Amino acid sequence: MHARSYAIDAAGNAQCGASLDDINRAIADQKTHLWVDIDICDPKQADVLKGIKGLHPLAIEDALAANSRPKLEEFPGYLFLIIVGIRFHEHTPDPYDLETFDLCFFLGPNYLITVHDGPTKAVDDVAERIEKNTDLLSRGIDRLAHAIMDGAVDQYFPLLDKIDEFVDTLEQRVVVEFDERALPEIFAVKRLVLQIRRHVGPEREVFNILTNRPTKLLSPDSQIYYRDIYDHVLRINDSVETYRDLLSSVLDSYLTQVSNRLGRVTKGLSVIATLSIPFVVISGMWGMNFQHIPLSDYPHAFWLMLGLQLAVGLILVFILRMWKLL
Repeated sequence: MHARSYAIDAAGNAQCGASLDDINRAIADQKTHLWVDIDICDPKQADVLKGIKGLHPLAIEDALAANSRPKLEEFPGYLFLIIVGIRFHEHTPDPYDLETFDLCFFLGPNYLITVHDGPTKAVDDVAERIEKNTDLLSRGIDRLAHAIMDGAVDQYFPLLDKIDEFVDTLEQRVVVEFDERALPEIFAVKRLVLQIRRHVGPEREVFNILTNRPTKLLSPDSQIYYRDIYDHVLRINDSVETYRDLLSSVLDSYLTQVSNRLGRVTKGLSVIATLSIPFVVISGMWGMNFQHIPLSDYPHAFWLMLGLQLAVGLILVFILRMWKLL
């Protein structure tokens, strides 16, 4: 399977699909706009990336590696970027399991090379637009890169909506219903939020540089569009921080309710213990093995002692409550 590629020359002639030699010639021709999309799941496409002239071996190594950190590096003649896409894992029973994937960009003056592992919705959507109309490719390589990055970042928002539902459900279960089984799910959603936060932080710095640092590879007009992506990343980061705080509050509420329930149980046991003190003391005194014990010959002594014990116990409970010790 060949790498997906789209090119448009100075005369406006569009071409889909290109060999490695055609790709290298198009890169050398400054008047041709070229986009090469490489899926490294296919070893032949990975070989195409290695055969493109002018790319630094370290950048190629990072593009082929898995689980890279979002970053932006400037090489002679092009920018190398890595952003991390994220989505819920579809092939796992865990509803909180995330799947991350790297999306790499080699952004040159007249070419864009994207590298990813497996199908990527943001890339596929832009490719479908170009197949219908090559206007996006003719606007400039920087605008093409913006369209793909914008699509990848926008995929975070449905994920945040789902997390918002998780948080609302957990609040209902903890605060209103106090479902004791909610504790593992609180930690699962908290881990999910922290995982997103770990990726969004570096991406914020990447788009901050793209927005504010002057470069020959991005026109000032196109940087305005990257500013919009940067704003989206800031919104995502703010939402993640909000969910993190809400989950901490839910966890604190859960622990508080556990403590309150334990306090109520302890209070009930304290009442029982207080009522039993007279029974233990009085029964112990009148149960001693002596010949002459007061009231031992009295016919109603048992009921008298029982009433006395209950009275003393109730008096003790009243006194402790009056002193707010119970």
